[in-house]
Amino acid sequence: MLAGIRWIFNLALLALTFYLIFLAIRALRVYLRSKEVRREETGLRQNLGEVLRVENRMTQEFAAQTVGVSRQAASKWESGASDPSTANLIALAKLYQTTVEEILHQIAPEQ
Repeated sequence: MLAGIRWIFNLALLALTFYLIFLAIRALRVYLRSKEVRREETGLRQNLGEVLRVENRMTQEFAAQTVGVSRQAASKWESGASDPSTANLIALAKLYQTTVEEILHQIAPEQ
């Protein structure tokens, strides 16, 4: 009886292992197929720091303090890890003496 239960348990464990390997391979294939999309998105989002802060010769810390956020938040905006809120986007536009539309136009792809 105990041997039968162990056999069923081992079979279930083996099936679960194969299913997890299948899911991992499927996720890896999707990730590899999205390489061009990720590269394109990263290139667009990194322009925020180049277009604004670098052109105006401001440090990241100064810009973050002026807007009222942490330096890490400003860093995430520049790297594309997160997007500024509408209020922060307006504050950035005032800091860089431009409009929100100009900022969005400079970092958005041409359509």
